[in-house]
Amino acid sequence: MGDDRQELLARRAAAGDAAALNELLTAIRPAVLRRCARFLPCFQDAEEACQDALLQVARTIGRFEGRSLFSTWLYVVVANSARQTYRSLRRRAAEQAHGEPPIDRPDPRTTSVIAGSRLDLLDALERLEARRPDLVAPIVLRDVCQLDYAEIATHLGVPVGTVKSRIHQARADLRAYLLAPM
Repeated sequence: MGDDRQELLARRAAAGDAAALNELLTAIRPAVLRRCARFLPCFQDAEEACQDALLQVARTIGRFEGRSLFSTWLYVVVANSARQTYRSLRRRAAEQAHGEPPIDRPDPRTTSVIAGSRLDLLDALERLEARRPDLVAPIVLRDVCQLDYAEIATHLGVPVGTVKSRIHQARADLRAYLLAPM
């Protein structure tokens, strides 16, 4: 589906058109799953995040005001859903470490360099969010979602210079987190 058609469906869905919302959700599902998989190396986890993201789109489409492109708004929803799924997985793992039998799933950090680096990035983003939450959205939108500075600025409602500054600071902080011994 073309971007123009997707934008039209999003605007109609935001105005309350249920048929447009259903068509939009069907159309965006493959891309949402791919984007979730960029964050989460385990396919089942990416699917869980995808379902959460689609549910979030359905619940919050009325908040889409059209200030930015729908695709930009969707990137934010997907990134937040993937990061929330990761938090949930970490919480479940911590609970299992305290007495529950473990789920038979290998740790991606020990089985794949790429998967491990994704999880390391998610951990670093969690640390960054705890210290500087204003830096997380710009760095995720630029380096993970690959949006340009102008799109990010429009979405966040800040000047392009502020976006660039926040991305620069976020990269420095993430680099320090990723290179620091655990």
